[in-house]
Amino acid sequence: MKILAFQILLALVLLEAGTASPPKGRKRRDPTNEEGDSYEVLNLGNYVPDLDNYDEVIDLSDYEGLMDYGDQLPEVKAGSSLGPPTRIGSTQSTVNPRTLSSKPTMTKPTMLGLPGSPSSHAEPGLPTCLVCVCLGSSVYCDDADLESIPPLPKTTTYLYARFNRISRIRAGDFKGLTKLKKIDLSSNSISSIDDDALRLLPALRDLILPENQLAALPVLPAGIEVLDVRLNRLQSSGIQPEAFRGLERLQFLYLADNLLDSIPGPLPPSLRSLHLQNNMIETMQKDAFCDTEEHKHSRRRLEDIRLDGNPINLGFFPSAYFCLPRLPTGRCC
Repeated sequence: MKILAFQILLALVLLEAGTASPPKGRKRRDPTNEEGDSYEVLNLGNYVPDLDNYDEVIDLSDYEGLMDYGDQLPEVKAGSSLGPPTRIGSTQSTVNPRTLSSKPTMTKPTMLGLPGSPSSHAEPGLPTCLVCVCLGSSVYCDDADLESIPPLPKTTTYLYARFNRISRIRAGDFKGLTKLKKIDLSSNSISSIDDDALRLLPALRDLILPENQLAALPVLPAGIEVLDVRLNRLQSSGIQPEAFRGLERLQFLYLADNLLDSIPGPLPPSLRSLHLQNNMIETMQKDAFCDTEEHKHSRRRLEDIRLDGNPINLGFFPSAYFCLPRLPTGRCC
């Protein structure tokens, strides 16, 4: 009896085992049946990232924007193992780290004409800046013991040759420099400037010549805006009567500390500042600043006139100021 009951029980167990599927591993959870599961928010399905779709998971197309180290690159030592080429988007590019410098490349000012410098062996006919520093379109020749204007590149825009021993500016010193905007030759020994040295410079705006030995002015280019000839030996006879009339852009005229005995003129309507202090001016014409006969020329821009340090008494010439927005500076009584 007991044996029969045991056989029946065994048969039932085997029958249930036959209808059930054997386990084949852990069953994946159904994201739709479990409330509160995180997969309800981010349903990844059966998406598994691998090497083939890694660029889709992390967008490497804007690598420079994600990690910007400027121009610095990590140093790669010889013999180190290198990984495979980096895949960026749908294209591949191979970069050899050995060809990359560990320091950024910097552009330094070029010393032209110095012994041992690359430019000292320049091809014949090319312009050079002897013992000067050429930085872009600017040429710096300060305190270089120069006795004349050196040959300059055709692209020179700004020239600084201060504190030298230049005694003369010749007609061909600036030939062909059509882009030259500023010349600063302060503190030299310039006693003469050829008439054709500056006249043919169409872009010249600033001519800075203080602390030289000029007794006369050359013919000036029409586009000049600033003329600084302070601390020279300039005489009234060295300024042509119509020297400033055609300079329609002239705004700043600095003639202080010279040997002038009269106010130069006629002056252009564009003038804003006129410095004549510390000269030898004793008198002035009634039309030195204005047209006293027609009373038409009003100089509203000329607000800065310096006549202090001269023996002139400004109180003796009241009719010369009616067109000015303010009185000149100087001795009035």
